[in-house]
Amino acid sequence: MIVYLAITAAVAALAIACLFAEEKPTRQATAAMVVVPLLLRLFLIK
Repeated sequence: MIVYLAITAAVAALAIACLFAEEKPTRQATAAMVVVPLLLRLFLIK
């Protein structure tokens, strides 16, 4: 379970970095849609 949470946190961190690095609003919106489920999984909310 700890490994799963660590991988989820790493992917979420990369997606958040992508969110702030992108200049196009469409790509920012896509990154935000990816981040939301990852954060919910990280906080164990199903």
